[in-house]
Amino acid sequence: MSNDWFETVAVAQRRAKRRLPKSVYGALIAGSERGLTYQDNMKAYGELQWAPMVADHKSERKLDTTVMGIPISLPVLISPTGVQAVHPEGEVAVSRAAANRGTIMGLSSYASKPVEDVVEANPNTLFQVYWSGTRDAMLHRLERARAAGVKGVILTLDWSFSNGRDWGSPWIPEKLTLQAAMRFAPQAVTRPAWLLDFLKTGSVPDLSTPNLAPADGGPAPTFFGAYGEWMSTPPATWDDVAWLREEWGGPFMLKGITRLDDARRAVDAGVTAISVSNHGGNNLDTTPASIRMLPGIADAVGDQVEVLLDGGIRRGGDVAKALALGARAVMIGRAYLWGLAANGQAGVENVFDVLRGGLDSAVLGLGHASIDELSPADFYMPPNFRRDLGTGDAAEQPATKPSARKTRPATRRAKPEPAEPRPDDAVALGNA
Repeated sequence: MSNDWFETVAVAQRRAKRRLPKSVYGALIAGSERGLTYQDNMKAYGELQWAPMVADHKSERKLDTTVMGIPISLPVLISPTGVQAVHPEGEVAVSRAAANRGTIMGLSSYASKPVEDVVEANPNTLFQVYWSGTRDAMLHRLERARAAGVKGVILTLDWSFSNGRDWGSPWIPEKLTLQAAMRFAPQAVTRPAWLLDFLKTGSVPDLSTPNLAPADGGPAPTFFGAYGEWMSTPPATWDDVAWLREEWGGPFMLKGITRLDDARRAVDAGVTAISVSNHGGNNLDTTPASIRMLPGIADAVGDQVEVLLDGGIRRGGDVAKALALGARAVMIGRAYLWGLAANGQAGVENVFDVLRGGLDSAVLGLGHASIDELSPADFYMPPNFRRDLGTGDAAEQPATKPSARKTRPATRRAKPEPAEPRPDDAVALGNA
């Protein structure tokens, strides 16, 4: 009998890669352009080096906290991700896993399952929206989420159409027609376990977005239909953010903060929480890793709003470092999707258990009794680690005078540039 348990998120990812059709796996890897932000999201945690203690360890450790008024058993939330075609139960399985581990489910408006089903599986659900469509359409979606019983809203504003990938984008049909199914069939038959899971349900992913169904009762748009609506909607202003927050009237998170000035504007707009995020490397490539931007943003807003972080979390030690630098909690995306692909709901629960174990080990090794005691004193941070963006002070940005640059003699042949790794190379290095 096979053992479906896995000891790290990297193992879950390797299993997911073996199980999922190439296009499905490629869509999860994502990352834009060269994938440098995607890689830096994970690499940056390794630059923070622990300073563990040798004695006086605490026999019990407190790992629970609250986020937007919701008590949770560990500071790890599900980050909203769209159209989860990795498993037939999709967001419902993820929601149940989060409930069983005592934490919050973040549900994308682009999800493959209705908000009502997800909230039934986990009452502690936050509904994520984009600034997309008319104001009336947005209010309809919020009212539907409110009626379903969601506890709060996440507004994501950090997506900017940057989707070209040097390694090629996966093929994703607008909808699964017979022609599209025939084109996809060679991929599916090479992953029989994935295909069988869907065939048992009598359906295949239809790539629709049920939570964006119009108020008139018409059919829900496909993912690309929803994407097209978002692309054609004028970008939100800070007045729009304040309007949507006021219309919702409850806990409200703004996701996608990378700059100190934007963090302060979010406070002025009246949000409950912000998430320091570069959209998992799917936005503007070469944006710094989220963890590099966290300390400055946390300092800028103080205790005026709750600060969360997403991007690159693969281990419990990563969670501990984010908390030490000012995050109240973190949000995970790819990590739980690997777990879902590897073993369904149990795989997502496995990911939570891996992160909890690693977080507990860090708190123990650092001599603390609670996650609240974590601080920058617990590790060495390189002098150039932080990235404080949007300070408005050019003097704070390092500069190199042209005359100080060293040049090679014209007769010396420069070394060739090393080949840039594919984002998936991180799997072989154990970093994803």
